Amino acid sequence: MNAADVFINCPFSRDYDTHFKAIVFVVIRSGFNPRCAREDDDVGDIRYEKICRIIAECKFGVHDISYTGLYDGPAGDADFPLPRFNMPLELGLFLGAKKFGGDVQAKKKIVVFDRDEHRFRKFISDISGSDIKAHNNNTTDLITTLATWLRHVSQRRTVPGPAAMLAEYRSFTEVLPVLCASQTLLPEEVEYHDYVWMVSEWMRQRAQ
Repeated sequence: MNAADVFINCPFSRDYDTHFKAIVFVVIRSGFNPRCAREDDDVGDIRYEKICRIIAECKFGVHDISYTGLYDGPAGDADFPLPRFNMPLELGLFLGAKKFGGDVQAKKKIVVFDRDEHRFRKFISDISGSDIKAHNNNTTDLITTLATWLRHVSQRRTVPGPAAMLAEYRSFTEVLPVLCASQTLLPEEVEYHDYVWMVSEWMRQRAQ
């Protein structure tokens, strides 16, 4: 298990993309390595096995279960309004690894986000008693809360405080179009690995 790896469990839908990129920024800026199912696009790698492997390698887990709800997709699927449960499943895998994975896996640290701190009780009440963080569906609360959590659980004084992290994220988003242009990409064409590189490059340029 790598003490610098952070497993990100969240929706990969277009309407969540801003939140996802905010999480990735905070993780990298805090000195950690973001890990998620998007890191490897090998069709020969079974998704469940890949997720289990990544979870086993990560000490920290960031889980957003805010999109667990009835399906509201295109017409034609409305007859089957089933909940979206990928995120709770991956949260369960992470909790299981911590509980049953031996002394090393027991060191895992977990933060769970939802739209508000009590909504989860309606669909996953078994984790009642846990300290669920509310991001209120906005990136400001998500960034500041995640930065505070990472600084606390890692005990790394190099993790910026919440206000500083938010200011740096806003500075990064201002120069993001320039970084995209340097890679001949439009902002909407940026993939996961492109974005990770851009955050790292922005940090490198600031350090010069």
